[in-house]
Amino acid sequence: MIPERFLEPLEFAANELKGLLRAENDEHARLVQKGLMLFRQGLVYQLRFESDKVLAAVQDVTPAKVELDLEYIHLSECSCPAEGFCRHQVAVFLQLLSRARSVSTWIEEWRKPIKEKQTAKSWGIQRAKDLLKSSGKQKTDYDQWIAAFEESFTELMEKQGEPRPYVLPELFHVYLRRMKAGAPVEQEWKLLYLLVGYVFSFKKLMALSRKYGHGEELIDRYYRHLYQSLMEDSVEIMNKLSVHSLPFAFDQFIEKLKDESNGLITGPFGLEYERAHLYRLLWTHFFKKKEWREAEINKLDSYNKEVESPNLPSMVGYVHLHILERNDDQALSVLNVPNEIMTPYMLYWLDLFTAQKDWNRMGPYVEAFIHKLRDYLKRSDDYYACMDFTQLAIRSISPYCLENSKLDLYEKALMETLPYSYGDYEYLLFEKGEFDKWADLQAFIGFDIDTLGKDRIREISKSEPAILLPLYHHAIQDHINMKNRDHYREAVQKMKKLRTLYNKLKRQEDWQFFLEMLLEKTKRLRAFQEECKRGKLIDA
Repeated sequence: MIPERFLEPLEFAANELKGLLRAENDEHARLVQKGLMLFRQGLVYQLRFESDKVLAAVQDVTPAKVELDLEYIHLSECSCPAEGFCRHQVAVFLQLLSRARSVSTWIEEWRKPIKEKQTAKSWGIQRAKDLLKSSGKQKTDYDQWIAAFEESFTELMEKQGEPRPYVLPELFHVYLRRMKAGAPVEQEWKLLYLLVGYVFSFKKLMALSRKYGHGEELIDRYYRHLYQSLMEDSVEIMNKLSVHSLPFAFDQFIEKLKDESNGLITGPFGLEYERAHLYRLLWTHFFKKKEWREAEINKLDSYNKEVESPNLPSMVGYVHLHILERNDDQALSVLNVPNEIMTPYMLYWLDLFTAQKDWNRMGPYVEAFIHKLRDYLKRSDDYYACMDFTQLAIRSISPYCLENSKLDLYEKALMETLPYSYGDYEYLLFEKGEFDKWADLQAFIGFDIDTLGKDRIREISKSEPAILLPLYHHAIQDHINMKNRDHYREAVQKMKKLRTLYNKLKRQEDWQFFLEMLLEKTKRLRAFQEECKRGKLIDA
């Protein structure tokens, strides 16, 4: 029997595993199959309960010891070398589950999503064919396009009732194929048709997510990629259309598309980056009339004042429109508020100014951006994400700084983004010959002098050897602190180089004082003292 306190965590773990191990993933399917075989062959033994964990052994080719954490099933452990959730953990889970309810039922439920996906896809393809027969290619009429999109979306996505989140991608891909099949033949009209379709589909998918209460976590797990694909496909279409002047016949279509765009950024919903980015691109490339932008600014201003807490996309859209209309004071008044949340969105505007070579306007935005960098990077514990963002940030401000000889501003950005900007900052200081700052940077980062490059050390030792003294002192102490023979030898080698530097600087007395103090401090470290004698730093 299972202790009662484990029953609820077991049910929670059983549901979590359905998301952790996907039936449609071939590797996961094989993993569950192997675990099921081990369980059915009776190879799980010594099952016991300790504290909040379940422990067991599995007799495989090599016996394995398993520790299941039912509260956080993904943190379970196994003595086998496999990474992640393994077949032994599956076998122990199924053994435990068998004491509470049917294993076959759980397996059937686990496999259900893939069956439902296949069924939904087959049904959707057949339904799409029926729709295509009845409608065919669409005429160049915006309202007819929207009506056709609406009919297809409703028919394919919701005709069978509330769609399961894991089925949505299959149905949506069928819907998109149906939508594309109805595109006009002429290339320019086809591109406009697809752009309208992608924007419409993005909003309809948002509405569907809200309607059925799909939160951010659920969307991330099953179909966030659909939103991202729609955004990326829209960007591709816009790039193609913006190469040529648009026909006058497009005007009424673009105006109606403009009216559709507002819903992208208003209202409570996640996917902040995708919504804001799609909105900004549309207003940059297509909705260029001054009266449109002014009306949209007023609309967003009213919206942001009405809601208790304006959402991020609506604030990004508001700033973006002011930038497009050259209302820099209004845009900067929002960006200069002491809040770093809009920092990553500023990259787009900096790149926009650079593309236009609008250096005079760009300056205050660069300064506002740099001012926010340090606090923004503190928000994340992901080192690699911070490295990636820092590279993007430096790349975005570099053209302005170089074009306007603002190396001081560039250096400030590098300082604000340390330690992630170490490589660029180290290079800049060395090239400028600011070796004192360069040495301070090494001390701040904590790099061993051996990692700094022999060419660097050689050049500094020729021109400003005194700068290397603290780096050698620091490195020597670090090696001694390791308290083993190999590190003592390394410390002695560095002490010899340090002695050479002191001699070069004609500071033999300082060297002698340092050596005497160090030997006194380490007099209990006999192995280190012996290495100093071997290295002839002191008399044998």
